[in-house]
Amino acid sequence: MNWLKHIFAKSKKDDELTQSLKKSLFEKLYKFAKNDPNFSFNELNSREQGLDDGEVQKRLKIYGSNDIADEKKTNHFLKLLEIIKSPLNLLLSALALVSLFVGDKESFTVIIVMVLLSIFLNFYQETKAAIAADKLKSIIHTKTTVIRNNVKQEILLRNVVPGDVVYLYSGTIIPGDVRLISSKDLFINQAMLTGESLPVEKHVIDSNLDEKGVIEFCNLCFLGTSVESGVATALVLNTGKNTYLGSVASDINKNDHVSDFNTELKKFVLLILKFMAVMVPAVFLLNGIFKGNWFEAFLFAIAVAVGVAPEMIPTIVAVNLSKGAMVLSKNKVIVKHLDAIENLGVMDILCTDKTGTLTEGTVVLEKHLDIYGKDSVESLHYAFLNSYFQTGVKNIINEAILKHDEAKEKLEINNYVKIDEIPFDFNRRKMSVIVSDTKSNKSLLVCTGAVEEIIASCESVLIDGKIISLKDFTDEKKILIEEELNKEGFRVTAVAYKETDSAKKVFSTDDEDKLTLVGFLAFFDPPKPSVIETIKDLKELGVSVKILTGDNEIVTRKICEEVGIVVEKILLGKDIEKLSDEELNKEVEEVVVYAKLSPYDKERIIKSLRSQNHVVGFLGDGINDSLSLIAADVGISVDTAADIAKESSDLILLEKSLLVLKEGIKEGRRIFDNIIKYIKMAASSNFGNMFSVVGGSIFLPFLPMLPIQILTNNMLYDFSQMTIPTDNVDEERLVKPKKWDFKHIKRFILFFGPISSLFDYATFFVMIFIFHAWGNPALFHTGWFVESLLTQTFIVHIIRTSKIPFFQSWASWPLITSTLCVILVGLYLPFSPFAKAFQFLPLPPLYFALLFIGLILYFLITQFLKVWFIKKYEWI
Repeated sequence: MNWLKHIFAKSKKDDELTQSLKKSLFEKLYKFAKNDPNFSFNELNSREQGLDDGEVQKRLKIYGSNDIADEKKTNHFLKLLEIIKSPLNLLLSALALVSLFVGDKESFTVIIVMVLLSIFLNFYQETKAAIAADKLKSIIHTKTTVIRNNVKQEILLRNVVPGDVVYLYSGTIIPGDVRLISSKDLFINQAMLTGESLPVEKHVIDSNLDEKGVIEFCNLCFLGTSVESGVATALVLNTGKNTYLGSVASDINKNDHVSDFNTELKKFVLLILKFMAVMVPAVFLLNGIFKGNWFEAFLFAIAVAVGVAPEMIPTIVAVNLSKGAMVLSKNKVIVKHLDAIENLGVMDILCTDKTGTLTEGTVVLEKHLDIYGKDSVESLHYAFLNSYFQTGVKNIINEAILKHDEAKEKLEINNYVKIDEIPFDFNRRKMSVIVSDTKSNKSLLVCTGAVEEIIASCESVLIDGKIISLKDFTDEKKILIEEELNKEGFRVTAVAYKETDSAKKVFSTDDEDKLTLVGFLAFFDPPKPSVIETIKDLKELGVSVKILTGDNEIVTRKICEEVGIVVEKILLGKDIEKLSDEELNKEVEEVVVYAKLSPYDKERIIKSLRSQNHVVGFLGDGINDSLSLIAADVGISVDTAADIAKESSDLILLEKSLLVLKEGIKEGRRIFDNIIKYIKMAASSNFGNMFSVVGGSIFLPFLPMLPIQILTNNMLYDFSQMTIPTDNVDEERLVKPKKWDFKHIKRFILFFGPISSLFDYATFFVMIFIFHAWGNPALFHTGWFVESLLTQTFIVHIIRTSKIPFFQSWASWPLITSTLCVILVGLYLPFSPFAKAFQFLPLPPLYFALLFIGLILYFLITQFLKVWFIKKYEWI
């Protein structure tokens, strides 16, 4: 069992119990696949006549019902509680309660409204998504046919137990992990587990297990897959949570993934808390000691605490993300989890399946060739006759032939009448129809199937309208065209015919001899026309595309080469199973294409990339993609995906296209940039103001500013920032992903905060020595209030861009309007009827002249230092 050796290498994030259960499941499946059906019957204490009713009841008690998810529904109350207890919401709520306690009802109302709005927006978005495990159960709300007491009977899928003998036929869902007992022409659709677009053949004997993954075992079928064609009887090995699919559901339920966005936001809040823990007590003690009025000092300290806390963060973040969700919805992207938008913007690696993303997701008839590899109308016409008149279940190959426009247009199908058919089976690997051509009165047997089997039944070849003996045709390279087409990723079938006795009406497999080989049909899932350009665009946006598919390496290589993805190496699932986590970490940095992957292989690759500081997106639509969708920073599915895939994702594309995703990435970067703008501006401004408060508290004989003035200043500034979600973002900001660098933001705050304090101290100097406000606290408060409000509002336009504001980069009109309105309100208040309520005094004309000069100097100095900061530390 070499394939088991490394598959369960210990993962840092998987607990030992989970690993043990997975290993036990895979070993059990391997054991049943390796031995004959009698071994399975003995192990499960069952028999071909099926279980009796008493044994079924015993097993239901032991194994439980055939459910793969718990009955628990999403608890909306717990979800609401989780949102409420975020550190920033708790901080702001505490400040609101303290404000209410000391009688500051205005501050209490403002903060509480902001907190409630943020909670509502987040809760509304989050509760739109249901738990993935609940959706998983929807696939087993159906019936299946079992053999019990030697009688076939239909029962609910959830009542199937290990040891049951089940009857499988076209269209049925496999009711558990099963071992085939007998089969005929059995074709299983495993797309939801493996991503392969073509059904796979299953049969009782598989002699080559060690070179395959469990999902590839030919004598096992798995819960969640379905029968495409054929019939079989099978013994149920595992049900419910003990199945292969159940192990996927178990891992989904254990997901504890927290987005980088929320992690970094919590770090920022903790920084503010630490800052408050130092500044607020210092302000309280300094004012209490130097001013002597401890109650007044307490009220002032509370106002300072509210001023320090960027209480608009929940609202700004929620409005930014909600606005982004609306914009993305217009671009055919539905947002399920708001914080995923920010991750989409900073994503630097996109992992995606091949089928339906790079390709059209449908098999088409790409080539119809003669034995020389040249286009052959005859090959197409004979194949169309075969597919049109066969009465069995038409597979995707037949459908592709029937959809071919050239055949439908040129072949006069009404001239043919069906006489008989010889159905397909997997021993012969071919099928035939016998038709009569009413124009020529000739009867034709037209046969299609596997190339090897068709050629073995032929004695001649049709070349340029002439029939040549196959024995005389010595150029083996032409006969081996199938191999050349297979290397190019095509699935190849052959077509042959012969004339028959028009009087004969019944035919058998014995009649499939002495055929004339017409040519070959090559089928392919073609690449989308837009993919090449889109992959280039994503690369220019700094997003690398990696292909993770369950399909084989030949087809995968062909598709990747056609869409411009350089394939230096393909890492297969069986190779990944042999790698430790450390070895895999080295491989994933270099390898771009992965094939023949199991769900756990994909999940390991995603986690490996994330462990190396990449922000990873994953685009998938099958049950096999659910673990990867959850493991990724951004799980992306499509509207036509399996329910479990949609419920495991963060974003849902209404169109499975990388082009749609490209626009989503740009919008994510706009949102990220605007959120970072607010955090940098608000935190640095508040930080600078508090430095000024501490200094003023030491040397002034009165409070630097009254509590009501601090709160009003803070409220007006916050109002000016409400329009940041509408702000323009410089195009160069969208070119590369920008991660939330907490250390950089901390450095920015510590650098620009004191700069604003210097201008505050300059204002202190002007008010005291020019306007003689040492003995006039009201005039001092008014002067600092206006200067503080105008500088921190004006500075928004400098910090929002790395360029020169108003010359190289303009803010959005809503942001310009809101900041201008706040500036005008600040200038108006000292002269307004409200001045007395706020204890303001009118300011002399000289003050405004000096203020104008100060603002110009502030603009120039801050712009100069910004340029220096960008050169030294870059800009995020």
